[in-house]
Amino acid sequence: MKTKETGKTTRREFVKQSSLLAGGLVAAPLISKAGYFNSVDDTIKVAVIGCGGRGTGAAMQALLTKQNVKLVAMADAFRDRIDGCYKALMSDDNDEGSVKAKVAVTEDTKFVGFDAYKKAIPLADVVILTTPPGFRPIHFEEAIKQGKHVFMEKPVSTDPAGIKKVLEIAEIAKQKKLNVVVGLQRHYQNSYLELYKRVQDGMIGEITSGQVWWNNDGVWVNMRQPGQTEMEYQMRNWYYFNWLCGDHINEQHIHNIDVMNWFKGAYPVKAQGMGGRQVRTGKEYGEIYDHHYVEFHYADGSIMNSQCRHIKGTYAKVDELLVGTKGVVKCGAAEISSHGKSLYQYDKKLENNPYQTEHDELFAAIAKGEYKFANAENGAKATMTAIMGRMATYSGEVIEWDKALNSGISIMPEKFAWDANPPTLPDANGFYPIATPGVTKYFS
Repeated sequence: MKTKETGKTTRREFVKQSSLLAGGLVAAPLISKAGYFNSVDDTIKVAVIGCGGRGTGAAMQALLTKQNVKLVAMADAFRDRIDGCYKALMSDDNDEGSVKAKVAVTEDTKFVGFDAYKKAIPLADVVILTTPPGFRPIHFEEAIKQGKHVFMEKPVSTDPAGIKKVLEIAEIAKQKKLNVVVGLQRHYQNSYLELYKRVQDGMIGEITSGQVWWNNDGVWVNMRQPGQTEMEYQMRNWYYFNWLCGDHINEQHIHNIDVMNWFKGAYPVKAQGMGGRQVRTGKEYGEIYDHHYVEFHYADGSIMNSQCRHIKGTYAKVDELLVGTKGVVKCGAAEISSHGKSLYQYDKKLENNPYQTEHDELFAAIAKGEYKFANAENGAKATMTAIMGRMATYSGEVIEWDKALNSGISIMPEKFAWDANPPTLPDANGFYPIATPGVTKYFS
């Protein structure tokens, strides 16, 4: 139905219609026991799937929006992560208790295990997907099948098969007019948006090359604990296993890679590069590299030089520099220049918090009954760019986009269970097999 005042679909009717639209997946159930379609107010109900640090942050940002939002369900493979997330959200220190007031999760709506997402998703209007990225395709598929709007963190997969799945589901989300925001937050950051406008207006001419960096000390490590199965250990130490994380070129450097693709308006057609495991060689670092360098080639001949490194005590840089025929964009400095002369400088005092903005805009659109966000396709292709880079560094081969995307390569487990074997297993000494350029092969 339409409101008389605006002619727009009401939020409640928008959610209902979105859920019932057909589109390649089984239609969502009719009326859930939780009152999904027949709520008596305009509350936007949220479920968070993946309750670690990022899930807690994303849930907090959703609850800090100006909309009438309630967190109604939480799901994670581990109960202690749910408990930690719940405790953080219920703290009186959060914006004078305003977050706490929006938490409507009960013991009956805290779900634990590999299938917990299937129990939490039906209870919500909006689903926050913040598990390790290996699970993103199956969780995204279930959310869209159930007719839910989605916020999902980047990256959205760890292998080409997962990317194909996300692209397929993205089209169904569009058909159902379900809003999907992906946590590539630079797309919601004021300085980047102002730089982007000027690049599109031709201030630097045609982009011919780019330098992108994510070089720093690295992140946390969770050591193996007595009594853990191999599956539990890898889930706890997920950053260091490709089926869960995709290596740090995928998990973190995707941000910088995405900026080049975004400003250029294209995705690379092939990649070649080098990388290795020079310093972080302990068994606690699983199977991933500590450095990558990739040369990405676009169809028009332009090149993106990409480097990421996780090694303590080395030069740190997280930034993007784009070179055009008429000028240069220094993204971190929010400046455009030509031959040393500044053409534009963004006022950093006007900078926003893009992590909050992406939620503000998503929930505002839902509250207004608007279909506004379809980020999943770009999220998938940004992720595929990073995966292509990993395949290039691991193998030393030239990796072509179309061939890799359509390869069907999957690195996910055959079964999700605590006693099941993950795809990669340690040797007798606890060390994992490491990709070796010239030996590891994908297509040659």
